[in-house]
Amino acid sequence: MNLSGHPAAQLGLLDGTGAEDNAWRVRPSPRARRLAVRVLPGGVVEIVVPRGTRPRTVEQFVQRHRRWIERTVDLYRPADAQLAAAIPTQIAFAATGRNYPVLFDDRDGPPQLRLLRDRLELSGPSGRPALLRHALQRFVMREAHSALSPWLLKLSAASGLGYERIQIRRQRTRWGSCSRTGTISLNACLLFQPADVVNYLLIHELAHTRHMNHSRRFWKLVESLEPRWRELDAALTRGWRQVPAWAIG
Repeated sequence: MNLSGHPAAQLGLLDGTGAEDNAWRVRPSPRARRLAVRVLPGGVVEIVVPRGTRPRTVEQFVQRHRRWIERTVDLYRPADAQLAAAIPTQIAFAATGRNYPVLFDDRDGPPQLRLLRDRLELSGPSGRPALLRHALQRFVMREAHSALSPWLLKLSAASGLGYERIQIRRQRTRWGSCSRTGTISLNACLLFQPADVVNYLLIHELAHTRHMNHSRRFWKLVESLEPRWRELDAALTRGWRQVPAWAIG
């Protein structure tokens, strides 16, 4: 079931980004016992419903939660959402301070991306923007591996909090996570966040190697390593607006 065409899609929660048709979706779930709503990075609103839920029930649910959805969509929608299909002229990684001008050559053939000194050269058909974005996303992944792996290792040594291994992914709902086996997963889009915010997130996940919860002891450990954690955690919540739209899609 898709919410476009559904009465709830007419509530006008999204302003003119040109993405309204894809910004709502209803996901029936055999496990769901009640309706739930979440907003995904990019500003996509997902309504999870028990199977057999009537459209009118979904509409009433959305109306009740309208104000929360509006606020959260604004947090999760990239500041450049209207440029989602455009090829960037520059890629700027706030976490590392590295900036790469992007030179685009519109031509037939599979997309190719080359790093030449301090610039990126991207070639491919302009009529296939999804393929071009994918090439840029692979570059972000490579840069994230190069930057985040040694960063986490250094913090681990300084804090005495060990971990088993690191994974870099393009997660759509989390900035990071830590498994019970000690695997820390980090979102490659962290590169678009300020360095102090990234540093906090890494400390946060390392602290989970000792406390697999958000208990008082967990936050006490985090605070001992990063006294500004409240301020930085709030910045991270707003951080999806700093991620370019092409990097999310």
